[in-house]
Amino acid sequence: MTWFHAHEVARRAEIGRLVLVVLFGVLFLAFFRLQVLGSSGYGRQSRENRIRRVPVPAPRGLIVDRNGVVLADNVPGYTIAVVPPHPDSLPGTLERIKAIAGIDSVRITAMLRRFSRAPQERVVVLRDAPFDVVSALAEKRVAIPTLSIEMEPKRRYPYAGIAAHVVGYIGEVTEQELASGTIPGVRGGDLIGRDGLERQYDKELRGQNGVRDTEVDALGRTVTITLDIKEPEQGKTLRTFLDIELQQYIAEVFPEGARGAVVAMRPRSGEVLALYSAPSFDPNRFAGRMDRESWQELAQAEGQPLFNRAVEGRYPPASPWKLAVAVGALKRRIVTMDTRMPTPCAGGILYGNRYFRCWYEAGHGDITLREAIKHSCDVYFYQLGLQLTLTGLLEEGVELGFLEPSGIDLPDERSPVFPDSPAYFDRRYGPRGWTSGVTLNLAIGQGENSQSVINMVKFYAMLANEGGEAPLPRLVEGSETETRSLGLSPAQRAELRDALVQVVSGGTAAGARVAEFNIAGKTGTAQNAHGPAHGWFIAFAPAEAPEIVVGALVEFAEHGSDVAPLVTRIIRRYLLGPEADRRRLELVLPADSAPGALPISSDTSLTRPLQPNGQ
Repeated sequence: MTWFHAHEVARRAEIGRLVLVVLFGVLFLAFFRLQVLGSSGYGRQSRENRIRRVPVPAPRGLIVDRNGVVLADNVPGYTIAVVPPHPDSLPGTLERIKAIAGIDSVRITAMLRRFSRAPQERVVVLRDAPFDVVSALAEKRVAIPTLSIEMEPKRRYPYAGIAAHVVGYIGEVTEQELASGTIPGVRGGDLIGRDGLERQYDKELRGQNGVRDTEVDALGRTVTITLDIKEPEQGKTLRTFLDIELQQYIAEVFPEGARGAVVAMRPRSGEVLALYSAPSFDPNRFAGRMDRESWQELAQAEGQPLFNRAVEGRYPPASPWKLAVAVGALKRRIVTMDTRMPTPCAGGILYGNRYFRCWYEAGHGDITLREAIKHSCDVYFYQLGLQLTLTGLLEEGVELGFLEPSGIDLPDERSPVFPDSPAYFDRRYGPRGWTSGVTLNLAIGQGENSQSVINMVKFYAMLANEGGEAPLPRLVEGSETETRSLGLSPAQRAELRDALVQVVSGGTAAGARVAEFNIAGKTGTAQNAHGPAHGWFIAFAPAEAPEIVVGALVEFAEHGSDVAPLVTRIIRRYLLGPEADRRRLELVLPADSAPGALPISSDTSLTRPLQPNGQ
């Protein structure tokens, strides 16, 4: 049989036809899979290559004070970003624009690392870019098609450092936060609250980002600016209890160059009217991108301007804490307001082998509890603390809330330092490493007792309130409540308030008395191992029906009597309005300030009114 035999040719032809049928069948199935079964998937890929989805950041919600005055809003700003079609193109793009945009290799490395984790997202290169940088990069958009220059809302704080610690600031979400997933709903490049109200209420303020679809060619250049857009939703407006006019006034009259804090609160409701910490900083510096040098300069500044002394600072409460000792002793019926101690004050008292001094070397003599509060007699409270006992002193302190933070709606509030029981001293010093002399130190607000300004203001609000209850300090209205109270009878509370009025009318704060209304308050001098003593003054007014309680601590002020006029001016401003400064501040000397009377201050030269900054 030959190759050309008719039967062989027919057989070979049949095999050829079968091969062709199989090939065409495979091609048909392949085309069917591509054109029919896979059309939606390939169509989607085509659209993804052709359509660039650009996020549209949502403007953050406004923050306003109790009268609607804006404390934080948004203004237009430029953001420079890159949306590379392929990860391999990003390093080259960043290298081409780094000189113009002013970004360093550390920043580029961070952007590449972030993009490797989320390659579908844009890479924010520079936020709040200066106009000259925007102009220079806009000229290169043809050569760098993946470059995106967008108008985005920029955070603005009209009152800058005046309300920086309470309003806070924002910053870009970090890689660690994105990787941990601790902040739901954020993407690379998003801004979140970093401190203050911005952080506490970040979820409400952040809003919902939108999306804009634009058409691009194969090189990533924009063909059609907008195909479709989902509008962003602005965050909620946050209305606070702050009175920015009062806050601004506090910043003006706070001693120039001094460090410290002031808190003003309505005692019945707990509404925080002002919360000021000095020194301060400008939160607008955080609205864009802060370079590392600027951040380190601010973080390492000598005065620690980022430190919120009102809620994070802890100081010995000194003599203002004597009222807590008095409350505990009255509640346990150890004393009345007319009780005298066994040993009159002669400038000090010997306890064991140690002599505990009173601030007034000449001594206050044989006085009652009412007079001891008025003149802040240490010897009286040494003995009162011993009668209350260490256990009773600590139990009363814990019950009054000195072991817990105030509960104000701000982040990073630090818990006080206060012993929960005598076992605290065993744990800290060993069973034989301490003596009962710690009771005397605690009785005058020294020793193992450190409180924040906001916590002390909360306690004095209890003294101011008719029912003796503790309000929960609030900057924004909330549902939380506080059930703690002094536990005293109405008569006892009235007697304590009367003693505090005498502190201002003729005691250690007599230099801060005003003519228009009665002020009840207490001075304090907190010993400081690192320098001069800190000065305290906490007061409320009008004493008969308090509308405001103000607490101030000035570091290194040496005497609370020097701080008292500052608080008096703040209270006067709030109760009388702006016209208060246009009227003469009348300081009324007490009737018992004649020679031979009990001293009104440890240094009467310090009772002058403090001058506003710059005067």
